[in-house]
Amino acid sequence: MHKRILYAGPLAAALLAAGCQTTKSVTTAKQPVIETLGTHEVPAGEFAYVYRKNNGTAPEFGTRPSVQEYLDLYTNFKLKVLEAEQRGLDTTQAFKRELEGYKQQLAQPYLTEKSVTDQLVREAYDRMSKEVSASHILIRLAPDAAPADTLVAYNKIVALRQRVTGGEDFNKVAAETSEDPSARDNGGKLGYFTAMQMVYPFESAAYRTKVGEISQPVRTRFGYHLIKVNDVRTAQGEIKVAHLMIRATPSMPKADSVTAKKKIDELYSRLQRKEPWEKLVAQFSEDAGSAANGGELPPFGTGRMIPSFEEAAFRLQNPGDLSAPVQTPYGWHIIKLIEKQPVPKFEDMEASLKSKVSKDSRSELNRAAFLKRIRTENQFTENKAGKDYVFAKADTSLVNGRFKYTAPAAPAKASKTVGDNTALFTIKDKPYLVKDFLTYVQQNQRAKAGADPKFSMQQLYDQYVDQTLTDYEKANLETKYEDYRMLVKEYRDGILLFQLMDEKVWSKAIEDTVGLQKFFTENQSKYQWEPRVQGTVISAATPALLQQAQTQLKAGRYQVKRVVPQTVNFQPGKVTILKADWANLERLASRLVSDTTLTLTVTGHPKRGEAAGLAAARATRVKSYLVGKGAVARRITTTTVKTATADGAATLALTSTSPTALEESLNEQNPLAVQIQQRSFQKGDNKVVDELLSKGPGSYTVNKDGRYYAVTIDKVLPAGPKTLTEARGQATSDYQNFLEKQWIAQLREQYPVKINQPEVDKLVTK
Repeated sequence: MHKRILYAGPLAAALLAAGCQTTKSVTTAKQPVIETLGTHEVPAGEFAYVYRKNNGTAPEFGTRPSVQEYLDLYTNFKLKVLEAEQRGLDTTQAFKRELEGYKQQLAQPYLTEKSVTDQLVREAYDRMSKEVSASHILIRLAPDAAPADTLVAYNKIVALRQRVTGGEDFNKVAAETSEDPSARDNGGKLGYFTAMQMVYPFESAAYRTKVGEISQPVRTRFGYHLIKVNDVRTAQGEIKVAHLMIRATPSMPKADSVTAKKKIDELYSRLQRKEPWEKLVAQFSEDAGSAANGGELPPFGTGRMIPSFEEAAFRLQNPGDLSAPVQTPYGWHIIKLIEKQPVPKFEDMEASLKSKVSKDSRSELNRAAFLKRIRTENQFTENKAGKDYVFAKADTSLVNGRFKYTAPAAPAKASKTVGDNTALFTIKDKPYLVKDFLTYVQQNQRAKAGADPKFSMQQLYDQYVDQTLTDYEKANLETKYEDYRMLVKEYRDGILLFQLMDEKVWSKAIEDTVGLQKFFTENQSKYQWEPRVQGTVISAATPALLQQAQTQLKAGRYQVKRVVPQTVNFQPGKVTILKADWANLERLASRLVSDTTLTLTVTGHPKRGEAAGLAAARATRVKSYLVGKGAVARRITTTTVKTATADGAATLALTSTSPTALEESLNEQNPLAVQIQQRSFQKGDNKVVDELLSKGPGSYTVNKDGRYYAVTIDKVLPAGPKTLTEARGQATSDYQNFLEKQWIAQLREQYPVKINQPEVDKLVTK
């Protein structure tokens, strides 16, 4: 019965926000022109719409400077799009595929019934204030079951209702008759649940049934249910806890189960004696996924966890409270309360609820309302003669999945006889023919042995009508909704603009190294250093970490632990490296090639019972292998030790002269424990260095904003020009702006701009 809640992605949420429906129709009459670009006219309404959308909330909206500034920007934008069109970029298959993909996403908010969505969202939120405890009896039935099978299932559930309303124990009857397999063990009890946790028809019946009463039969995609409401309580909201777990499964030997219970009791006693929670969790908890994080679990609400765990967790009252050991099918748990979170306000949940509703079974109500509306708006009309003709073809081949149909050629002249070219129905006077539906039937039939052929044909007919209506609505969205038409136009123009901007500006500025150097030289005065200092800044979370960083930094070489193979193994009695280690060594060689701060020490270890000289030979073999893969020999050192080992593997130790390696080593437990910077600093780069700029070279310690700093200023660097390498980021950005201005000037010359001032003046309202 329970189902996962799916969340919409960020793009879907943005599209939902953007897609508020408007019933404003798009006029097809010729509109006034606000400007002409060469021979291309820009409609005044198009500019007014975009100006209003992007500036409507600004204080200066409607002022002449605001209108003129935006018109200048829009003109530049339209010139670029016009150039893309002239070059045929809007005719490529890649462009058409990308635009069609966006259109499908943009259309979704318009293929729904917004008022129904709003009602369902509010209803879901209101129900979240309560939690219902219920039991149920299920008689299974497929969603597309034939009428005869539906009647049989319905009669069964009605008979069961008569038994439980006549005095028989509901849970006993559930255990004996329910077709939910779990009912044999739990008597149909579902525990507490809230909105969005059950399929919608079940949820609605449960919330509408009074405590102690039994619902009428309820149909869901699982079948028919009877629901008995056992209790209703105020929602508990969500809770965040941590736990310490000792594994103990029902199938484990009794001796192991007893040992697990002894462990959890001992840990509970130690916690009662105030031993640190984090320490005991890290050392003993057998939930690997949470032990490293103090046992913390994601927040959860009613119905999301094993009942025994959930009940114990919600009984805790104050942050820091501990439960006595609690048993679940996974083992024994001690639970620590971190915080309780009440049901959030509607405004905070509205967006996520809309996303959930769109994927929940209640969205079927929305789709039904949408289809009902567009049937009327698009003047859907059935042709009874055509429909009768189609249904007469329903036979056993259809329910056996072997229905075949070949569409006839179009007749030479119109015929009054009902046949394959007869209209089955019309949408806005557009006929949809019998032959197209019969082709659909052949392609979408499913074998249903024993089913009624006419019932199967009716299901396919309903699907075809719904899909055809939806496709018709989708195809006409641009003429029906101005918002949608303008959104599609924005995406269309944006795709064209991106492609041409990349060619003319963005990539060109990066690839045109000669042009960039020339631009940089001509504008050297813009790229100047302020007075700077060269030095080192160490920032640490504690004085002890600061001292440790200073001491290790003086050594000048630091151990590298990240993604380093620890050992290299060999065939017994040989210097041949095992094949399993080749890939790791190749990655290590590549790293040594790309990072010149690295050095490697290979240590050979003698294996008990083998010749002592093998250790040195194996270390040398590892070095040779790495050098053969491109590593520099002088940055690899070999050595041996006398102590024999069981496997004779060579060990690897990687070091670096880069402070980044020291940072990584010190930040293994806390990524923000230590930060080390060795470079030049100008005013504004570092607030601690800013306070020391006037003091000159020297070493300083500073305590600021809860951090501990050691600052060494080696020398003061005078003001002066930057090199292109030092200013490349800013210079490239400036060069891109320069190229864009040049390009726009060319476009304005190629497509002369003529403004229709009276239309511009209409937008000036202040």
